[in-house]
Amino acid sequence: MKIPQAPLALIGGSSTLSIQIPEDLGLDYVNVLERDMIFTTPFGDSPAFKLVEIKGEQGTRQLLTCRMHGWRRGIPRRTASQQVFWVLAQAGVKKILAEGGVGAVNHLLDPRDIVIPHDYIDVSMRKDVNLDDRYLLVMRQALCPSLSRFLSKKAKELWTAGRVFNRGIYVNTDGRHFESPAEVNLYRIGAGDVIGQSLCPEVYLAREIGACYAGLYMVVNYAEGIVTPWTHQELADIYYNQSLEVGRLLFASLRDLPWEDQCECRDLRKDTLLKEVYEEGFDG
Repeated sequence: MKIPQAPLALIGGSSTLSIQIPEDLGLDYVNVLERDMIFTTPFGDSPAFKLVEIKGEQGTRQLLTCRMHGWRRGIPRRTASQQVFWVLAQAGVKKILAEGGVGAVNHLLDPRDIVIPHDYIDVSMRKDVNLDDRYLLVMRQALCPSLSRFLSKKAKELWTAGRVFNRGIYVNTDGRHFESPAEVNLYRIGAGDVIGQSLCPEVYLAREIGACYAGLYMVVNYAEGIVTPWTHQELADIYYNQSLEVGRLLFASLRDLPWEDQCECRDLRKDTLLKEVYEEGFDG
């Protein structure tokens, strides 16, 4: 199947997993053009994508979207991310929004708060996840400041279930288990604000393909040892009750997003200085 061209992408996560995006949102400015698109990539068949059309004052835009970061049974998460971002690169995607649920490490955060992180700490084992070896990726502004500012502005206008924080450090762990109290305390001491499992490797794969990337993350529980123990029912209630509001916020942001670049994301992807190593092979 030929990959369609689309300037925008939405990577769905756990905050919208309980609904069909965008069909369940009831938005008259959104139209699904094609469903269940699976593409052949160098990393195996991709997850299913939808091609969506959005109409707004900025004009008519097309975007690609997939569910739950492309994760699915039998496919390693790192491979799923490579599949997703290879497709986005071929589609010419230049701006990416992602979402997910996170645990609060910072004591100031409560469930249903929104955090739009400005930086991350990657403690996962999914290292060296790339599409090829051509680039040196500078992570000085890890998440696009321009895209993040706009997302924060829309969230403060539309989000009613909790507060909105326009800064935060996202600690990325492997999962699928949650973290121990000792691990959470370590991340708290290390300046982490929230814990999740999806921002990496997405944030540096986005840089590799030359795309701006920002994320919107809903606090769904206190991390272990923070404030009070969470319950499974509370977690389920948040996921099921807030998913429509998260989805509508994301699509309103995609509809109204200014197209002009006000960042240096693309300039932070440099040619590798190790060309001879990767072209001729390296023995040690």
